[in-house]
Amino acid sequence: MRVTLLNVLAVSAMSLATPVWADYRSGLDAYKRGDYATAVREWRPLAEEGHAQAQVNLGWLYVTGRGVVQDYALARRFFEEAAAQGQVQAQYNLAQLYHNGQGGAQDFAQACHWYEKTALQGSADAQVNLGTLYYNGLGCRKDYEEAAFWFLLAANQGNGLAAIKLGFMYEDGRGVTQDLVQAYKWYNLGGTNGETMGTQSRDELAKRMTPAQIQEAQQLTKEWMAGRR
Repeated sequence: MRVTLLNVLAVSAMSLATPVWADYRSGLDAYKRGDYATAVREWRPLAEEGHAQAQVNLGWLYVTGRGVVQDYALARRFFEEAAAQGQVQAQYNLAQLYHNGQGGAQDFAQACHWYEKTALQGSADAQVNLGTLYYNGLGCRKDYEEAAFWFLLAANQGNGLAAIKLGFMYEDGRGVTQDLVQAYKWYNLGGTNGETMGTQSRDELAKRMTPAQIQEAQQLTKEWMAGRR
């Protein structure tokens, strides 16, 4: 499973009082020029006072060890505080730390919980990771239909890995009715999104399909891509 933390350091000035925004902006400017120690100094007081975006940014610095000694436990703490306030980046990053067992014990149930919160807000990365937990029964109940549901949502956002996983489910008939044409389509779409495994899986599957099935699958691929323009 792909487990990449989100690194999005931004916030609307309209959401902050002027003095707070000035401190936050100073930290953001320092971060952008690579002065991470200054970013930490500017953001830490805001984070300790409960500012969610400062908390997620400071957590990210602890994950990467920029301006501070790398410390996943502190990162988890700041992500937890921001996640409790509904901060989407923090929720996703917290799920990743629980999933990987970084900053504390590995906890798939907590990973499932936080992935779901983020997935419901439209994160394709969270959707594919949540689907994978459902598929494997890690932290979530083992449920192929639920896994297919989340893979489909992510795949429809252009997530190549989700498309491949959905293709696999159609090929094997897990959580969906077995359908080689649909499997080929999703493998094909995964391949067009830079996932070489999609192209390889598509080509292997084609050996079991008739020319008419392949033609239909290729047409479905074109229609899906045209619908996204």
